[in-house]
Amino acid sequence: MSTSLPLWDDFATIVRERRPLIDTRAPVEFKAGAFPGAVNLPLMTDKERAAVGTCYKLHGNAAAVKLGHKLVNEEVRRPRIRAWADFYRAHPDALLYCFRGGQRSEIAQRWLYEYEGLVIPRLKGGYKAFRRYLLELLTEQLPAQLQQMPRHVLAGRTGSGKTLLLRQLPHALDLEKLAHHRGSAFGRHIEPQPTQISFENALGYDLINLLETAPPWIVFEDEGRNIGRLYLPEQTHAGLYEGAELIILETPLEKRVDITLDEYVTQAQARYLQADPQQGLEKWRVDILDSMQRIQRRLGGVRHKQLLAMFESAWQAQLQHNDVQTHRSWVSFLLTDYYDPMYDYQLANKPQPVAFQGDAEAVRQWLLEKA
Repeated sequence: MSTSLPLWDDFATIVRERRPLIDTRAPVEFKAGAFPGAVNLPLMTDKERAAVGTCYKLHGNAAAVKLGHKLVNEEVRRPRIRAWADFYRAHPDALLYCFRGGQRSEIAQRWLYEYEGLVIPRLKGGYKAFRRYLLELLTEQLPAQLQQMPRHVLAGRTGSGKTLLLRQLPHALDLEKLAHHRGSAFGRHIEPQPTQISFENALGYDLINLLETAPPWIVFEDEGRNIGRLYLPEQTHAGLYEGAELIILETPLEKRVDITLDEYVTQAQARYLQADPQQGLEKWRVDILDSMQRIQRRLGGVRHKQLLAMFESAWQAQLQHNDVQTHRSWVSFLLTDYYDPMYDYQLANKPQPVAFQGDAEAVRQWLLEKA
């Protein structure tokens, strides 16, 4: 008589405890979207999965299963089982899943028991059921819950240090961190953004865990629905922003230049050089010029040429003197001539009244007093 192996459908506990997850789907499926804490240890490679899928369409399930066992034979499966076992031994609270919680994860679960003597629960309904659970919360329950509590939108000019302040505050939701983008024309990082699916899953995790603490209020940065190429689900965006109080972070221009220079130049160049010590600086330069090209129409031809000339002068000075401070001039110009007029227009058209404005310490104290 075969041993009955456990199923798991307590998705709330997975989110709350941030359980480690073994995703046995093929790499191409994992890249399309995954859950926080998931590691891809596939039962089949992309090529193997494609072959089995074609066989299923042409000859049915029995033939496809037979081909799968032939492709993932004894020799092939051994290192894959060891990888699952090694991960589970290092993370004994881990769970296992495939797309629908069917044959692939069931096979992996069975092999782990038969070859390694390990009993690991697999998700009932697999990736699809867990994803549906998160989406339903993100678009239905959580927006309604958000509307019933105090919410604060942290606004301010580019470079005012909104993200820096947000990361010092309790009860904060960092949307730009989740989206891996600063939310502007110059907001890209060297690493790509996550997929839309992965972003939504991570957002669901963070919102669920944030609201689980029953905070007196939550605070998040002023964002549109789009953050880079990603977007907030319409219901989630409405739940966050509709009826929220607006806080304005005020920061002097020189400090804004310091903050923007650090983000756009110092930190960015360091990341590019870490990724490519030989060509990193040149790749950073190309990326900045690409960002400048994207704002040409809004900035206007004359000012765009000014910006390019200032950047080229700063770039040559950096190469000669090895000093990133040479970039202060174009950063300041970008703030005053591109970002500030756009900010003034957007602020004038915001529906929320300003509840408070002040420097970082004043904003922090005002929020903490509301707790």
